[in-house]
Amino acid sequence: MRQSVQKLEQFYTSRLGVAAQTMVSRKLQTLWPDLNGLDVLGFGYGIPYLNVYGDGAHSLIYAMPSEQGAARQMSNRGNISALTMEHEFPFEPSVFDRILVAHGLEEAPLIPALLDELWRVMKPEGRIVIIASNRAGLWARSDKTPFGAGRPFSRKQLSDALKTSGFVPLVRSGALFCPPINKICGASMASGFEKFGETVWPGFSGLVLVEAVKRLYGGQEGRQQKRLRRPQFSGSGVLGTSAGASTHVHSYKRNGAKR
Repeated sequence: MRQSVQKLEQFYTSRLGVAAQTMVSRKLQTLWPDLNGLDVLGFGYGIPYLNVYGDGAHSLIYAMPSEQGAARQMSNRGNISALTMEHEFPFEPSVFDRILVAHGLEEAPLIPALLDELWRVMKPEGRIVIIASNRAGLWARSDKTPFGAGRPFSRKQLSDALKTSGFVPLVRSGALFCPPINKICGASMASGFEKFGETVWPGFSGLVLVEAVKRLYGGQEGRQQKRLRRPQFSGSGVLGTSAGASTHVHSYKRNGAKR
């Protein structure tokens, strides 16, 4: 069972959550300085890390696992969040230029199936960043944060999982070196821990980040052909909608492809 979206929202309003958002965003924006004109997908709970790109991106969609629940997010296109099955996304093949996975992999029951589906909906040469708990870090051992739930990963384990699904890892990094203790994990102290940890003990970060690219090789094109399931946006499990109300993600066309 995944953690609820309510618990994730509460965490990111806390002192520890703000520190996590600040330190991870610092690393993510080094990899992705801007996403202007690109189609972006956040799987899991990527709102704290992707909202900063919303104005520049061509499209931004938050796909949230059905067991977690979805927090409604609005843009000038309408609602941009949706409940999805973890191994059957309601998107055409080769839709997204960038995908961020946060709070998405550690509690996934079928990791290979999830990664295969992320590969399917990504454009060739698109980039994916996965943020996951570090099995050697302190945050994976703490029940105070969502990073203590599910299965943690080492950088190598995360890279190997991506390779198995056809991605090519490019960058492996770490973030969140401060311990998960409220009193010493404020913004200024977290920054100091970050600089120290990156230099002295890079293997003991709270989180690991791996960026990978989708490369097409002979025979892989056939993996993208898959029956597309119709999305279910009935409002059940979606926060911010009245009972029985329907919630819709904006559909749009670009270069003749329906999305």
